[in-house]
Amino acid sequence: MEGAFRRFDGVPQEVLFDNARPLVDHHDAATREVRFNERLHAFANYWRFRPQACAPYRARTKGKDERGVGYVKRNAIAGHAFISWAAFEAHLEWWMREIADLRVHGTTGEAPLVRFQREEAAALKAVDGRPPFQQVRELARRVQADCAVAVDGNSYSVPWRLIGESVQVVVAEGRVRVHHAGMEVAVHVETTGRRQRITDPAHFHGVAGLARPEAAVSAAAVLPEPTLLRPLAEYERVAGGGWS
Repeated sequence: MEGAFRRFDGVPQEVLFDNARPLVDHHDAATREVRFNERLHAFANYWRFRPQACAPYRARTKGKDERGVGYVKRNAIAGHAFISWAAFEAHLEWWMREIADLRVHGTTGEAPLVRFQREEAAALKAVDGRPPFQQVRELARRVQADCAVAVDGNSYSVPWRLIGESVQVVVAEGRVRVHHAGMEVAVHVETTGRRQRITDPAHFHGVAGLARPEAAVSAAAVLPEPTLLRPLAEYERVAGGGWS
């Protein structure tokens, strides 16, 4: 949607949505009571448009948008092969500029670009260089034996004592924040690559034999389990008797 706002250099007053579960939490077909997803509400407030949901089981409220999807599939994509996603996007950009925007539309009888510039562009609210909506992602992860959690194909270190523990990961504003038991235990700059290992040397302090964080993977087997991080004497007092 943000791509569409920037493409048309404007935001409409109202956006009509289907009743997809990621968007609409509840829609009563009888009373028309609608409860939108909280993230959609935040997105709509950020871009200052009013969300509306289609009437359940009434496809005609969506107009001809599905036919537009079919037109793109048949005219722009069918019969083509692309060596990369970037090549596919470049092809669609050319197709919209040279074909779709300039053809005579079957319903309006004029080119979509002409109609948009004459009747629709002025009704949109200006984007005014507004930055993208910063969506916060909340993830549940288990700390692996290499003292890290996996996010988007990369690994981010956490304190070694949390190996095997479940943690909460929040990705927002270019940061990866890890929480455990209500406390923030790690913060990293989010990487844009893949298969990268991002470490904080402080997360490995106190691990015997680790001269550098990179050794954590090979040394993980000798790390004590999180539930046994007490002197053996304490277990001896609880269990009674000596350890052999």
